[in-house]
Amino acid sequence: MSQFNASNNIPPGITGPLEHYTSGGENASEWMQYENVKYFTNAFVFDGDKLLLGHKKRGFGIGVCSGFGGKVEPGETMMQAALRELEEESGITAPLEYAGTLFFYTKGSEFAFHIDIYRAESYTGTIIETDEMRPQWFSTTASIGTMDGDLLPIPYDVMWGSDRYWFPLVISKRIFQGRADFEKEGDIYHLRKWWFGTPPTTKQALEVQP
Repeated sequence: MSQFNASNNIPPGITGPLEHYTSGGENASEWMQYENVKYFTNAFVFDGDKLLLGHKKRGFGIGVCSGFGGKVEPGETMMQAALRELEEESGITAPLEYAGTLFFYTKGSEFAFHIDIYRAESYTGTIIETDEMRPQWFSTTASIGTMDGDLLPIPYDVMWGSDRYWFPLVISKRIFQGRADFEKEGDIYHLRKWWFGTPPTTKQALEVQP
């Protein structure tokens, strides 16, 4: 059962108040240290019970299945960057809505990733494969080892290790914030620690007012 966490229990890099949703990993009281932060976006498009993901073909995260996104360019808002990246990587546009924030850090990296997550339930245009991403539809209702017609279930085994903990909140339209710390060994990123939460209900927010 989730419980309300005071702001001093929320990981560095995100802000509260937040109600604890899930957490785990190593060194429960310590988070990796970072010095710089860069801003990124990641967008997910739904069509009923279908979810559009992209197989990363090059660059950071090659081989990983994810949403469509990238770095926020100078002069852009987070939303402008999300719309641009979605169109550049998949050929479509969509009425994106903010879904949450993921703070992502890999041990030894020059910076941490602040990633605003977006979602949409419709799109316009024709989905295309690009130099960076190969789009594919998946089922949000099929379970592991089954198929929904010709659609496979969400492929968490080839997504970032923390995705399985926060993505159910995106599916259920619950805004979230959270942090995930990774450690890279060779070409593999190992999830070491995570914490995700959602905004408290009005009653809970009133209970923590001074």
